[in-house]
Amino acid sequence: MALQRTQVLIVGGGMVGLALAISLAKAGRRVVVVERNEHPETMPEQPTLRVSAINSGAQQWLTELGAWERLPQERIAPYQGMSVWEHDSFGKIEFTAAQADLVSLGTILENQVLVAALWQQAKNVGVELVSGVGIAKPEYHENDVSVELDNGNVILAQLLVAADGARSQLREHVGTPVIHRDYEQQGLVATVESSEPHEGIARQVFLAGGPLALLPMANPHQCSIVWSLPSTEAQELCGMPEEAFSQQLTVASNNCIGLLKPVSERMSFPLVMQYAQEWVHGRQVLVGDAAHTIHPLAGQGANLGFGDAFHLANKLNALGTLNGQWDNHELSRALRGYERARKAAAVRHIATMEGFHQLFTGTNPVLKAARSVGLSLVNQTNPVKDFFLRQANELG
Repeated sequence: MALQRTQVLIVGGGMVGLALAISLAKAGRRVVVVERNEHPETMPEQPTLRVSAINSGAQQWLTELGAWERLPQERIAPYQGMSVWEHDSFGKIEFTAAQADLVSLGTILENQVLVAALWQQAKNVGVELVSGVGIAKPEYHENDVSVELDNGNVILAQLLVAADGARSQLREHVGTPVIHRDYEQQGLVATVESSEPHEGIARQVFLAGGPLALLPMANPHQCSIVWSLPSTEAQELCGMPEEAFSQQLTVASNNCIGLLKPVSERMSFPLVMQYAQEWVHGRQVLVGDAAHTIHPLAGQGANLGFGDAFHLANKLNALGTLNGQWDNHELSRALRGYERARKAAAVRHIATMEGFHQLFTGTNPVLKAARSVGLSLVNQTNPVKDFFLRQANELG
């Protein structure tokens, strides 16, 4: 057994945990990242299913961290427009990057590609990276936290960051209460090929069962889809023959970019909202999906997580140390300040997503007509459109 000391131990080597690690290391902090999966630094050769819409605020921060330049150019898919409408209705909202004086509204990236770039940059700036290893239950002390790894080694850290996802092991260890909302839906994901080019426009159509998002990939004829559906329907579509699925998907999309054919496997995952009621437990703090998950209909989950990492890094990097140690009271005050600010941001996003979910659920013809009128009014009102554009481009 080996004992290792560090300032910050981050459990979870996903996008949020790695971005936080890089920011801390660039400010001279000693950081260790432990990731259960092996070889996160390997850039996938083939397109992968899970993608994120990275807004301009998050992109700017990732550029400052030195991670953006490590992304393969052929996997970067900026989009210049958004189109949102309701199926079989006249209501529609359209945005363009030019309206916000931007080159693009954001960038569609495969999660695994971004993780690989972040992992490589974390290694480059001196973060100690440990992959293929899990953790046992931590021991919490007044001035530090000790964590035993599956390989028997022990890491003693001044701060433990739980970046270990929606099913956070660290959150569960301390019994943090979580507000949970099961939407009783699945998110069906796949890569599809369109007979017409997507023209760099992100599209979303609201259907009776849930929204269908068509996210433009670097290939002008390929999109990543995220289709929110009742669980039984999602399972049926995942197992449906390719031709039948193609027909249903094309009809659901209003044939907006022609015939859609799957060019990958189809997978689905449960859609839930989670919100941890306590983000700080002594010298443990939650970030990203460990603290909150939201409905994917607006594509803001990754950006909200990056916002957590950005604000926590700023709080920690502003702290002074004595002989490499943080003062208990100063650290606690910084963590509580982070918790207050980011809880407020998470609640705003959750409330907005819940409002959208409630508004676009159901087929009542009166409600459907009201939605269509509302969408049309929003599309014609510049101040309202400007608000949505700002929300789509701020860092969390």
